[in-house]
Amino acid sequence: MDRPMLSSAPSLHRIAIGAAFFSYGLCFASWASRIPDIKNTLQLSEGQLGMVLFALPIGTLISLPLAGWVIGRVGSKRIVVITAALYALLLVGIGYWDHSYGLIANLVLFGAAGNLLNISVNTQAVALGKHYEKPIMGAFHGMWSIAGFVGAGIGALMINSFIVPIHHFMIISSAALLGIFGIATYLISNDQPQQQKKESLFAIPDKPLAILGAIAFCAMIGEGALYDWCGIYMEEVVQVEKHLVGYGLSAFLFSMAAGRFLSDWTVRRFGAKTTLIFSGVLSSIGLLLSVIYPHFGMVIVAFLLVGIGSSAIIPLVYSLAGRSGRLSPGAALAAVTTIGFCGFLIGPPAIGLIAEFTGLRTAYALIASMGVFIVILTTKIRHTTS
Repeated sequence: MDRPMLSSAPSLHRIAIGAAFFSYGLCFASWASRIPDIKNTLQLSEGQLGMVLFALPIGTLISLPLAGWVIGRVGSKRIVVITAALYALLLVGIGYWDHSYGLIANLVLFGAAGNLLNISVNTQAVALGKHYEKPIMGAFHGMWSIAGFVGAGIGALMINSFIVPIHHFMIISSAALLGIFGIATYLISNDQPQQQKKESLFAIPDKPLAILGAIAFCAMIGEGALYDWCGIYMEEVVQVEKHLVGYGLSAFLFSMAAGRFLSDWTVRRFGAKTTLIFSGVLSSIGLLLSVIYPHFGMVIVAFLLVGIGSSAIIPLVYSLAGRSGRLSPGAALAAVTTIGFCGFLIGPPAIGLIAEFTGLRTAYALIASMGVFIVILTTKIRHTTS
């Protein structure tokens, strides 16, 4: 295994990469926590909101073919710093618009920057992981989820304090910018093997990577159902008071954060396949409970289960993809993410369109089937390493 040279102690690099994951998650959750407010401000229906949300994965999809290639040329360190700063600035832009067209354009750029940040920071994590004997990817994604939980909690406080989204986003953006420039020195510089220079612009995944991508696809549809529609579900289906709307997303993100910190141990103890199968089952059970019993207490429990079930899937898939023998880590992650993020491309607008005609409960019931597909796809994985 080729290990990149480190300029500092592995623990310092681990803190820096964890902080980058935290910054990313904080910005994303801040946006997600204010979706109901933005929907109401722009007076959007469920179908119209679905089309607006379609813009973010469109930006992701546009940037995906370039991600592995540009990371290989420039290095993931520079891409992390540039895109983390851009992501924070674009968050402020989301709160500025008072019409859907400007918001859509902003979200396209937000999605593109977020995707490049996602792949580059995961490339950093894969590179550092080669200096550790035990899995560490779950802990990094746990930092993202903790940031998401913190961001959702701050969002709930901002809503209760009647602070408008743009002022909320300006505070978060400032904190994110200070953080990312503070840790830039401790990101890994030489993270890519030399073979990356010979890779083409568009990396085509082989069968093992395609299966991992399909698992990510199903997982991201389920996560999208919670990130983008959780607040609306709490407001319109569960019909909670306004100050309780944010608690559904907070429950999901809290349990996901806890589950991700435990996932490295779970993989070591039970293996990758067993962990993925258990995750798929638990995700489906949680979503079905939220549909069958749409009451505040039960829905909170249901979203806790979905968070635990979802927690290990993406970090485990990324970790397995990053050890691809055919492609470099950046290219392999980009290939798997290309497939997986199609779930974000399809999921949010599909939920909106289904909800437009049948209601959000039916949409959530259909999304619950994604956990079953994850179980089926996991059985097709021939070899995994913990």
